[in-house]
Amino acid sequence: MPIAPVPAVRAHPGRPHPLGATWDGLGVNFALFSQFAERVEVVLFRGPDAEEVSTTIELVDRTGPIWHGYVPDLQPGQVYGYRVHGPYDPERGHRFNPNKVLLDPYARSVARPLRWHDALYGFELHHPDGDLSFDGRDSAPYAPLGAVVSEHFAWHGDRPPRIPWEDTVIYETHVRGLTMRHPGVPEPLRGTYLGLAEPAVIDHLKHLGVTTVQLLPVHAKASERTLHDAGLSNYWGYNTVGYFAPEPSYAHDPGQAVREFRSMVRRLHAAGLEIIVDVVYNHTAEGNRHGPTFSFRGIDNFAYYKEDPQNPRFLIDYTGTGNTLDMGNPHVLHLVMDSLRYWVEEMHVDGFRFDLAATLARDVFDINMLSAFFQVIQQDPILSHVKLIAEPWDIGPGGYQVGAFPWLWAEWNGRYRDAVRRFWRGDSGVLGEFTTRLAGSSDLYNNSGRRPFASINFVTAHDGFTLVDLVSYERKHNEGNREGNRDGSDANYSTNAGVEGPSDDPRVARRRDARRRSLLATLFLSQGVPMLLGGDELSRTQAGNNNAYCQDNAISWFDWAGEDSDFHRFVTRLAAFRRRHPNFRRHRFLDGRPDADGNRDVTWWHPAGRIMGPADWHAPSGHTLGMLLRGDRIVDRNPQGQPIRDRTYLVLLHAGERAIDFRLPGTVGSGWQVVLATEESLEHHAHGAATSLRLPPISVTVLEAVGS
Repeated sequence: MPIAPVPAVRAHPGRPHPLGATWDGLGVNFALFSQFAERVEVVLFRGPDAEEVSTTIELVDRTGPIWHGYVPDLQPGQVYGYRVHGPYDPERGHRFNPNKVLLDPYARSVARPLRWHDALYGFELHHPDGDLSFDGRDSAPYAPLGAVVSEHFAWHGDRPPRIPWEDTVIYETHVRGLTMRHPGVPEPLRGTYLGLAEPAVIDHLKHLGVTTVQLLPVHAKASERTLHDAGLSNYWGYNTVGYFAPEPSYAHDPGQAVREFRSMVRRLHAAGLEIIVDVVYNHTAEGNRHGPTFSFRGIDNFAYYKEDPQNPRFLIDYTGTGNTLDMGNPHVLHLVMDSLRYWVEEMHVDGFRFDLAATLARDVFDINMLSAFFQVIQQDPILSHVKLIAEPWDIGPGGYQVGAFPWLWAEWNGRYRDAVRRFWRGDSGVLGEFTTRLAGSSDLYNNSGRRPFASINFVTAHDGFTLVDLVSYERKHNEGNREGNRDGSDANYSTNAGVEGPSDDPRVARRRDARRRSLLATLFLSQGVPMLLGGDELSRTQAGNNNAYCQDNAISWFDWAGEDSDFHRFVTRLAAFRRRHPNFRRHRFLDGRPDADGNRDVTWWHPAGRIMGPADWHAPSGHTLGMLLRGDRIVDRNPQGQPIRDRTYLVLLHAGERAIDFRLPGTVGSGWQVVLATEESLEHHAHGAATSLRLPPISVTVLEAVGS
């Protein structure tokens, strides 16, 4: 379909900053970066459902690489896009095609999502020259469109909770999945920002004891065409189309997504809960050179994406999605920084979790932790004060960077996850690794002034098995993704207690419940920051699917029937215990060195009642140990400068399949009291010093030293 002639309007010169479409009460200033463009037009639509451009406005003024113009009388809600003219020369990395309507990278609102059609591609899909060909069809009826917004919002004195890292408990969840089946959320609000902020949901989070809600991506997204054609969707949202606009499908009124997101944040802050958002600045939804042209590619492909230096027709892919944003380009870095500051200053979020963050550290090929991205973040007066969490890997060479990020950053600790899973699965030879992770992973983070809370500890996350599935399946079951069960990780370190999937066998159920409790007890008793996968407290299952990224259905939605359960109550008690006891929330790493009196902050005990020796750490039968934490040896101080003190605790961890006698230390206090146990029948039992305690199979038992 050729481009239809439309009325043309000449813009006033306007300003090159701020980038995007900015309403000042009298009109709208448009500013767009494109280094290699030859001509830029703003195209207006009468509404989000309009298939034709109503007005074309040429931006004739240019300052450096920024095209800009001011249009009087335009109002918030105006739907718009761009057409960008320039060379179509794929072999040199240029893919300009003015037949394609392009979404503003700075759009604060996506008024119309992408509608899949062949006209979205800059080349003819079935042409023998492939992506070297040129497609002349108009994409106006199908392209995603932006909308002008007003930034006014009544925040009513909203303030960030600013939870200290050592007190933080993260709850990773999905806006839609959390509330789609919640009986306490009004049906029209289920799956929305406003639904997440309903009292019933907030009460659950507060009662559970979490402090910080970490949302899977909320930036405007698109589903890959392969998923769309298969009747699926990109549920998780790691396929961004715009870094400023909240995903409109999560709003009760999609046209009010910005306002509804802010309302959610305001309500959560009022309840004392922080909001962290998962952000995907490593790639966009445009894919590789065979992908569509609906934004960055058509605005300036060569500037936005990393091209192969030897053949710019091809994009470098460190993400597995087909493209990688070029953080070495100052204008791309400018976009990312503007986006991050916007979400802090205008949307009031409290931090970010960066997907595949190792990609952000790459020069052309190699990873450089002194790259411009990290330096700019560190000196930024806004961003350096919020929570920053890295997923410290990508799929490129040398991409596994756990422990290597700068001091300002916390990291998802994949080594913690794997060691804890393997220990509780009963693997041999992991005792030393397990205790290092339990103690805060000082081998990874005790450098450059980092603290134990640099380690975000987790045993399950959105990417992988849920907790129930981790103890119920030894193989992934991703057939519903329609990829022949080839997707998803095979290295799950899971066990099924002898039966794959659901089982009515009481013995199997007991083993699974014991293992679940032990995994989460370990999580909450470890030094570092615990992250709970949302729904694990409700015994949520994905039926063995460990990569449910495309399952916007009951596989991913929470089943709230588990809210009134013994397991939910157990998780709540774990969080409360950790909150009460600074022994498990230390500001500094445990070192195990004796003081003048021979006392250590941590001592590792053998079941025979002696301190672990060098050979014990490598014994094939090493599935049990004790961690003695002295509450009078905490070196931390509170904000008033006073020493922090706690009781002394002995944590007994037994991964064996049979009960075992553990001889208790006789050098602390006058005896021991069980205060927390995965086998709840043990709780409140008192034991004398140097006596033995019978530990049930697969169990964690916490004892308090009497008189400590």
